Amino acid sequence: MSDNAIRTSSIKKNDTWLKVVIYVVAIFFSIMTLFPFLMMLANCFKSSDEVQQSALTFWSADPFGNFKKNWTFIMSKEFKPAVGFMNSFIVATCSTLLNVYFSSLTAYAISAYEWKFRDAFNGMIMAIMMIPGTVTTIGFYQMVYKLGMVNKLSILIIPSIAAPMTVFFMRQYLQASLSMEIVQSARIDGAGEFRIFNQIVVPLMKPAIATQAIFAYVGSWNNLFMPLILLTDKEKRTLPVMVSLLTNDSYRTEFGAVYVGLFITVLPLIVVYAFLSRYIVEGVALGGVKS
Repeated sequence: MSDNAIRTSSIKKNDTWLKVVIYVVAIFFSIMTLFPFLMMLANCFKSSDEVQQSALTFWSADPFGNFKKNWTFIMSKEFKPAVGFMNSFIVATCSTLLNVYFSSLTAYAISAYEWKFRDAFNGMIMAIMMIPGTVTTIGFYQMVYKLGMVNKLSILIIPSIAAPMTVFFMRQYLQASLSMEIVQSARIDGAGEFRIFNQIVVPLMKPAIATQAIFAYVGSWNNLFMPLILLTDKEKRTLPVMVSLLTNDSYRTEFGAVYVGLFITVLPLIVVYAFLSRYIVEGVALGGVKS
């Protein structure tokens, strides 16, 4: 056997072992990622005693009977999943739409136009990204209180128009994927700027928009801090706020019911991810490319 044949055979063996290692590592991390969700689902079908005795197992003596008891218990208390779901759905959906549309519009303005303070504006966006949101909480609450917007869902929606992180990501995506020749051709044909953006640029940004929509929706849905501060009316509570109240005395020993509440909160996020996940890889890949 020649040296080239031996070398080729050795390379193939190394590639095979490398693939095996990659697959094993990928499977391991997939299991580690899914395990908490699977245990949460399994504990929904357990009694409180079973959760305390074997929280890390999938076995239950009467899974469907336990689930019915857990569901009945949680529905008999202040936990109102229908109300919380609707409030969270309204806030998350509206916030996501405003977030991705106005962030895309801002990113397009930064990428496609030459104007005097463009670099300064972009630098300001970068600076705002570095400021923790909790720093402005007291001032924001005082402003909301003076405006009389406490206990209004709109106060959780309107601030999503200004999303510096999304603007930054969208700008990176446009720099990597947008051809200005297409924009110039549309202008020559008489298309207005908003028509160009809505009918040409937005379709080109679909992977990035879908990716940021997932992040924005999950972030808005899971937001606990601001709703807990701004929403004191029980009928305006979002699902995360309701779940945070499951730790009070009436639920302290009903672990199965608590897991049912957690699963109700997580389920919509799984559905959203299932519909939009195919765009994530392409969106993140192009969004990370800098021209």
